[in-house]
Amino acid sequence: MTVSLIHEAALWDAGFDAVAGIDEVGRGALAGPVSVGVAVVTRCESWPDGLTDSKLLSAARREALLEPLGSFGVGRAVGHATAAEIDEVGIVAALRLAARRALDAIPVAVDAVLLDGTHDWLTPPPADLFSDHADEWDAPPVTMIVKGDRACASIAAASVLAKVERDALMAVAHEEHPEYGWDSNKGYGAASHLEALREHGPSPLHRVSWKLPFRAS
Repeated sequence: MTVSLIHEAALWDAGFDAVAGIDEVGRGALAGPVSVGVAVVTRCESWPDGLTDSKLLSAARREALLEPLGSFGVGRAVGHATAAEIDEVGIVAALRLAARRALDAIPVAVDAVLLDGTHDWLTPPPADLFSDHADEWDAPPVTMIVKGDRACASIAAASVLAKVERDALMAVAHEEHPEYGWDSNKGYGAASHLEALREHGPSPLHRVSWKLPFRAS
């Protein structure tokens, strides 16, 4: 599957000028933030060479895309929600919180969203239990795109931006907590990470509301 602007163009043709591709990184990790990338595009016909789902790219290739992505579209940002916030409000509300932070950092109004996946976690439910974090907010209209990070240039751009920024945060966190191997596993449940949890217990950056291995007695 090759990325394109087909889905973006459909929204432009429908009257939506600024379309945001949105993707998340870190949803399934045991430690560190969940990060949401946003890339906003107005009508255009091209995208950076080699752009695709961040998971299909090497770290070096993702880094190399940062410069061309800097001039792709009209706005781009990454928002984060911490492990403590995930523990407090749950992963779905934390995703929404991170997305709002990214959208608030973009200096253009977003008219519509292309969101990767099958579940619209961006639009607040009618009665949000986590009103302290997802208060009254009218999300732009959302279109879900299955495997959108491989189909939509804007979503692919968002995935690369979020992946690079979150990986950098985990590399810094590794310096403070090297026993968990976050420089390689980025907070996900690799065997070495699970073994470190059994030996050392959780750090302040772990999602302690999740089912983590117990420290060995």
